[in-house]
Amino acid sequence: MSSKTFNLSKPDRTVQVGVILLGGLTEFLDVAPVDLFNSLTPRFLQTLSSAFLPAHLLQQAIDMEFHWVSETGKTPSVSNLTARTTIVPTDSFATCPVLDIVLIGAYHAGYNPTEAELAYVRKAYDNCSAFMTICGGIEVPLRAGILEGKTATGPRFMLDILRQLAPGTNWIEKRWASDGKLWTSGALLNGTDMVAAFQREVWGGKSLTEEDSLVEFMARVGGVPVRDVDYKDVDWKL
Repeated sequence: MSSKTFNLSKPDRTVQVGVILLGGLTEFLDVAPVDLFNSLTPRFLQTLSSAFLPAHLLQQAIDMEFHWVSETGKTPSVSNLTARTTIVPTDSFATCPVLDIVLIGAYHAGYNPTEAELAYVRKAYDNCSAFMTICGGIEVPLRAGILEGKTATGPRFMLDILRQLAPGTNWIEKRWASDGKLWTSGALLNGTDMVAAFQREVWGGKSLTEEDSLVEFMARVGGVPVRDVDYKDVDWKL
C-alpha cells in the first residue's frame, strides 16, 4: 500500500519505519533517533510497569515495524556504522515494503552512493509520508535530486558548501527544518531534536502535556530536551 493515501497522524495499520544504510560507513548517532519511534510502540511500552505508565497513554501506542535497508540486504554482508558497530540489514532494496517514515544519516567522507542507492532513495521519498535526514545524510537526497525548490538545513559548518552545491534549495541555519514531508536536521544530536519535533507535530498535539500525551510523557521520561531551533542557546560561531 502506498503511503500517498495513508494518514500518518491517525494510522489504521502498522507504520513502516526504515533506516536506509548506504555502502559506506554510517554515523551511529545519526540513525540512533529511530529509537524514539520505537519508544511509542506497544511492544516497548508493554515492558513498562502499569503503575508507571497510565493506561490511557498506553492506548495511544502506535504499531510500527522497523526495517534496516541496504542495497543487498542481509546477504552477503553486514552494514558498517561508526565506533566499530555493525548491523545486519533486515531488507534489501528489492524486498523492503513501502516505507512510511524514512531516516538516513551521514555516510563516511569519500564514499559515492551507487546509482542503485540513489534510485532507491528517490523511490522511498516518492512513496513515504516522512523523509528525514540527519547530519550529512542531507547529501543523499541532494545527490538524488530531491532538494530542488525545497527548504532544508544541514550541519552548520556545511551550509555554505551546500548553498554552492544546490543553489535551488532554500538553505536555512536551524537545528531542524520541515518542508512538507521532507525533514532535515543539523549535525548528530540535532537529529534527536528533529525526530522529537516531528513526533510532537504528528502525534503529540500542540496543547497536550505529559499527563495526556504519550509523546510528551515519553519525551520527559527519556530526558529528551527541547532546544531552540535557531541555535539561540549556543554561543558558537564558525
